[in-house]
Amino acid sequence: MTASSLSPPNNARRGSLACVGMGMTLGSHLTPLARSHIEQADVVFAALSHHAVEMWLERMHPDVRSLQPYYQEGKPRIETYREWVDLMLTEVRAGERVCAVFYGHPGIFAWSPHKAIQTARAEGFEAYMEPGISAEDCLYADLGIDPGRFGCQHFEASQLLLCERRIDPAGYLVLWQVGTLGNWSVGAFQKGPMYRQVLVELLSRDYPLDHEVIIYRGATLPIEKPRVRRIALRDLPDIALTTEETVVLPPAGPLRPNLALRDRLNALDNASALA
Repeated sequence: MTASSLSPPNNARRGSLACVGMGMTLGSHLTPLARSHIEQADVVFAALSHHAVEMWLERMHPDVRSLQPYYQEGKPRIETYREWVDLMLTEVRAGERVCAVFYGHPGIFAWSPHKAIQTARAEGFEAYMEPGISAEDCLYADLGIDPGRFGCQHFEASQLLLCERRIDPAGYLVLWQVGTLGNWSVGAFQKGPMYRQVLVELLSRDYPLDHEVIIYRGATLPIEKPRVRRIALRDLPDIALTTEETVVLPPAGPLRPNLALRDRLNALDNASALA
């Protein structure tokens, strides 16, 4: 889909919505199609990682409206995200071509773009998501991880604690938003180390306490380099951890062959050869 394809035919309503990803690093991750959506929009909303990124975006469009001021200390994030959806939909309903720019990929750990697109489409407006380079993409590149080699599981850290999930220690384990663990209630950041201790106890069912844990933060500005720290699993509760950092556990053991399924597949091959 091109940016111009969101322009409606004569008998359609003009309002439209494109949610695009800026990527993680300023200036180097924006795709030509995302740029086209930004430049052709009537209104641009921005939820970006750094004010410098917003200033860079303002060079592409004269009407960039930052969504960051809607964050407030003590205010539930979901309330902020609902306000973002209302802001976007108000302009779409007014007949404007709206582009909402999010850092990274607009569909990953981002409630508002999915909800805004769902609502816009339900009301008969054209709505589209343009992917961007995500933190996950940068993590694979910076840490030299190929998820196809041993497999890779991803969990939001709080969900891993609150729900019954099955961890496979033969592959990589990536835990997102460990820095906000225990923050599902407003103002609960001080609970982080206590909740991380519970997380370590859960992980110790599958990993030794001296297992290496990688703390990763990708670069968001061209002058930055990725931040990589390596600690033992037992030390996870005691370190300072920001909301932007991701926790990675390398494999703790070898892949084990599934002998029963191998025998079954061999039998199928033999049967096919005799047919």
